[in-house]
Amino acid sequence: MNTVYRETCQAIVIGAGHAGCEAALACARLGIETIMFTVSVDSIALMPCNPNIGGTSKGHLVREIDALGGEMGKNIDKTFIQSKMLNVSKGPAVHSLRAQADKAEYSRSMRRVLENTEHLSIVQAEAAEILTEEKNGKQIVTGVRTVSGAVYEAKAVILCTGTYLRARCIYGDVSSYTGPNGLQAANYLTDSLKKLGISMLRFKTGTPARIDKRSIDFSKMEEQFGDEKIVPFSFTTDPESVQIPQVSCWLTYTSEKTHEIIRKNLDRSPLYSGMIEGTGPRYCPSIEDKVVRFADKNRHQVFIEPEGLYTNEMYVGGMSSSLPEDVQHAMYSSVAGLEHVRIVRNAYAIEYDCIDARQLYPSLEFKNIHGLFSGGQFNGSSGYEEAAAQGLMAGINAARMIMEKEPLILDRSQAYIGVLIDDLVTKENREPYRMMTSRSEYRLLLRQDNADLRLTKIGYDIGLISEERYQQLLEKEKQIQAEIKRVEKVYVGTSEEVQRFLEEHGSTPLHSGISLEELIRRPELNYEMLSSVDPDRPELMRGVAEQVNIHIKYDGYIRRQQKQVEQFQKLENKKLPENLDYDEVPSLRIEARQKLKEIKPVSVGQASRISGVSPADISVLLVWLEQRKGKKD
Repeated sequence: MNTVYRETCQAIVIGAGHAGCEAALACARLGIETIMFTVSVDSIALMPCNPNIGGTSKGHLVREIDALGGEMGKNIDKTFIQSKMLNVSKGPAVHSLRAQADKAEYSRSMRRVLENTEHLSIVQAEAAEILTEEKNGKQIVTGVRTVSGAVYEAKAVILCTGTYLRARCIYGDVSSYTGPNGLQAANYLTDSLKKLGISMLRFKTGTPARIDKRSIDFSKMEEQFGDEKIVPFSFTTDPESVQIPQVSCWLTYTSEKTHEIIRKNLDRSPLYSGMIEGTGPRYCPSIEDKVVRFADKNRHQVFIEPEGLYTNEMYVGGMSSSLPEDVQHAMYSSVAGLEHVRIVRNAYAIEYDCIDARQLYPSLEFKNIHGLFSGGQFNGSSGYEEAAAQGLMAGINAARMIMEKEPLILDRSQAYIGVLIDDLVTKENREPYRMMTSRSEYRLLLRQDNADLRLTKIGYDIGLISEERYQQLLEKEKQIQAEIKRVEKVYVGTSEEVQRFLEEHGSTPLHSGISLEELIRRPELNYEMLSSVDPDRPELMRGVAEQVNIHIKYDGYIRRQQKQVEQFQKLENKKLPENLDYDEVPSLRIEARQKLKEIKPVSVGQASRISGVSPADISVLLVWLEQRKGKKD
């Protein structure tokens, strides 16, 4: 008699990368009995590519994850080795925090959090099949079967397979069916998903070589330091706790010789020989792609970044490749400071199975399979931060589905997370999707500095933010408003001290009294600077001064963007029934009808962003909805 192991839980997370970690933690912290499957417990929160968290627009995502109650920001604050605020010479909308991680410690630290979270179990096993049953004409998830035949029953399953699904690592003629860093690939699940009617894509990403620190001549490179005053990612991290000694990174450049070596060997690159089938990320190209696409450039930046405090491995940022081993040695050796380089791990490209995310609702649940959710690179995105953001939202919505609550959907005016997910589920992505500040229409409102003010109340309402943290947020909001009102009413006279202060800061002297608010608006001054002429300034919570300064300086722009959001919300609030038959809507163009039936938008706003749906189609849809409403009334 054949028997199989059986276990019952409420939610299953497949994968333990950055998406899987956030999804599992969200479910468990909301009281859902959760099992997280991973092909290797040692790969939990692995950083298979770059050793950093954050960066332009990605720093925004990490702050938003933290504001909602996620873990990534807290974890990098505990494990970073260098931290830097990017774009500080520009406006606050594009300021982005970026931190180098100790990769091994980042993974260990996240694993400790997971292992000590109530309602969460970790199982090292490969999921081979998604189990479903048909109920009322719709497929319903019932659990997962592993490669060994064990059955785990659950009400929700979250796919966070990252780059592991039928993964293939390639450099030169070498092709091995493994996941990143030679870890086991997941080779069985794709067939199960296809049987369920899920359409699959094949994408590619890549990583550069890792080199031995002892073989580098740093005297030929430019040293890159971290910030003197370190800003933490998490709103809960004590800023004093992160003022630690930092390691340096290094900047060097490719040379004409580098480019010549690459050009001579393009026929041996699997990218150009046709050996690689997957589509790669346009915004993170391999060095071969850079040399071909930017033929007029005689050099490209190369960042040498430490992988951790207790390893000599260094990451060669900007030179990912899939060229053969001998070419890699010649190519890297042609870079200034790397003449005698020793390669520890070869660069490689990795192909993997993922999905067209237009098969998902904005809740990240599959439209055709109730209870099956998806997050991370499996949704056709790239990057640790994009993955973690989707994992968090998929975990929240899986838990809310189990609790029979409405899903949490953040729109484009609320968060970068909203922009990310809306783009993925609405637009056709022919390459791995990367978050950028330019993708957000309302980026002046969606700054990284105000992520807590935008999202922490939502995190509290859904149950991921503690009462104490929520009360601190309310106090912060109160102080911001009170201080803005105070500086509007505080007037500064024309005393000698004030005139000297203005002269020292290159500001026009005063001919009569002026409010502090008006002085803050001057480009060369800010709220912090004016403390010396503002003796009655109160003690304020962390972050209040920054918000006061930004609110006053950018008040006109902020108001204008808020009006744009009001118009945007009108279309977002016009919901479309899930069962709407677009064949019944007269005068819709054929292409628009096809696209609307395929994507099933949840609102008129989402419908308006579908490629192939014109403003005229939206007008027709709005008129028809009004007529339909009139008939019902």
